[in-house]
Amino acid sequence: QVQLVESGGGLVQAGGSLRLSCAASGIRFSINSRAWYRQAPGKQRELVAARSGGGTNYADSVKGRFTISRDNAKNTVYLQMNSLKPEDTAVYYCNMQDSLSDYWGQGTQVTVSS
Repeated sequence: QVQLVESGGGLVQAGGSLRLSCAASGIRFSINSRAWYRQAPGKQRELVAARSGGGTNYADSVKGRFTISRDNAKNTVYLQMNSLKPEDTAVYYCNMQDSLSDYWGQGTQVTVSS
């Protein structure tokens, strides 16, 4: 059974940085894509950054500030978040997809104070 465990969230002041990690276990098939989503209170879940065979893409609101990366040896995907803004406050979710299914982490809270 595939499990994704996120870490690295927390409280940070505007302008600060955080790095989120998502460690996958139980992987049996090749992962086709890795992504980070976020959901702010009262809003729909939105794609923040994604990385697949087709390349890497970012939400316009985070371009130039966030970077998605991966460590294949550790089955881990990262989200480096710089120049954080209060509007980045949300629960951040890791997502991975293989040929069979779609997997989600439990989420990690990121709060940016002004």
